[in-house]
Amino acid sequence: MKVLLINGSPHREGSTHRVLSVLEQQFKKNNVEVNWFELGTEPVHGCIDCQSCKNTHRCAFSEDQCNSLIEAMLDADGIIIGSPVYFAGANGALCALLDRAFYADLNGGGRRFRLKPAAAVISARRAGTTATWDQMNKYFGLMQMPIVTSQYWNMVHGACPEDVRRDLEGLQTMRTLGNNMAFFINCKNLGLKMGLRLPDTEAPVHTNFIRS
Repeated sequence: MKVLLINGSPHREGSTHRVLSVLEQQFKKNNVEVNWFELGTEPVHGCIDCQSCKNTHRCAFSEDQCNSLIEAMLDADGIIIGSPVYFAGANGALCALLDRAFYADLNGGGRRFRLKPAAAVISARRAGTTATWDQMNKYFGLMQMPIVTSQYWNMVHGACPEDVRRDLEGLQTMRTLGNNMAFFINCKNLGLKMGLRLPDTEAPVHTNFIRS
């Protein structure tokens, strides 16, 4: 079993990284391999709706990490995305990367992320956490990815990593999330080994609100 932890903060040792590190420890206790993806500080393109991904399932922009992120997510059994809160929302660079990564699959009809469990974890000094959590979950909902939850909404509070260490309820929420994710992946893999098939899918139907 393998889980991908995505640090959607430009800071490699900041509060978001601290939250994900707690999850890493919990996954290791459950014998789950952990891989990391760091957003970092390199420039990230936004989607320009060029439609190239419809045929390639990849993003036309190869200068940043988008296609590497796609491959890393496809290789994982589960995905957890961590984001700081900027102006009551997720990091804009992270969203630009996720827009392109998920759209490259969705637009190409790949459905390669379908039924891959996922979760978002949010770090903030004070507010905007629930709005950001809701924002991140919309990616998973559109991609048919089961959203793994915990005993509370997946968030911690603190202006720095040391503050996060003192958010005892937040850290417990992360440990519970790690256990729940590991259990879900185990159940899915066991079912597949026993011959349980993924449910059939229908061809997408698109209904426009305004028609000529």
